[in-house]
Amino acid sequence: MTSLRSYLFRAIIKATSPRVTSTTSITELRAKMRAGSGKSRIPRGGTISPIKLDRVSAEWIYPPNVSPQTIILYLHGGGWTLGWTNTGRRMLAYICQAAQCRALAVNYRLAPEHPFPAALSDCFSAYCWLLSNGISPQKIVIAGDSAGGNLALSTLLALRDAGEPMPAAAVCISAITDLECTGESFNTKKDPCLTTSFVKAMIHHYIGGQNPRLPLISPHYGILGGFPPLLIQVGEDEILLSDAERLANNARAAGVDAKLSIWPKMWHVWHNFVPILPEARQAVNEIGVFIQEHLEK
Repeated sequence: MTSLRSYLFRAIIKATSPRVTSTTSITELRAKMRAGSGKSRIPRGGTISPIKLDRVSAEWIYPPNVSPQTIILYLHGGGWTLGWTNTGRRMLAYICQAAQCRALAVNYRLAPEHPFPAALSDCFSAYCWLLSNGISPQKIVIAGDSAGGNLALSTLLALRDAGEPMPAAAVCISAITDLECTGESFNTKKDPCLTTSFVKAMIHHYIGGQNPRLPLISPHYGILGGFPPLLIQVGEDEILLSDAERLANNARAAGVDAKLSIWPKMWHVWHNFVPILPEARQAVNEIGVFIQEHLEK
């Protein structure tokens, strides 16, 4: 049963979400996001430690009493143009608590200053940095939300094609997989958080003049064979619902163990409202269980 709080949050989101087109100032949007995110606190007792991975900046998140041996490589959302590790830090810290492991959150380069493939290159490099520092791939889960979910899938494609060892599993939260936006839900769903105009504007900045059907841009058009187990979470009311459904179908057709979890009446990355929204807590717990099932202890 959908919680009463979810209806309240839905109304607030709908009233406060910015209206974005291809001409909207990215600088202005970034400033608003920074002002809104503040210091993004994590659960008491946790620590945050910035780190430089060769040319890529990142931060370690250590919630209290979790294993330092298992790692979530996390790629934040923000339409490839917005956000940084601070943006989803609280949500990620709760995921780490649920999964009983630490996280390495990547500050990949952003478009339009750094269009495709800059962000993908940074995510690929961050994973390889973990391997070069003695971390077993079976102790790593790659995860991301929204555009970060897209990058997680693209990174898996790049790793597989480069002959690198795959991580133990992957988690996609409200991921966009088809940058041509051909999914049925893209035009039929009424997500209070994410609009079609926003998505198209961010795609414009990210891909420049590249073909949106390139699998490293749109994993929907890629062959997913050889992928690790996937957890795909999406809200029932998301415009990206079809992307999640088709991702699960394509993965299963390629022999991949893919779990599709559709959350009734939820919107884009509702996890951001953890710990105050019951559905966010439950979704985070589902991620934690999935990760613990697949990580080598």
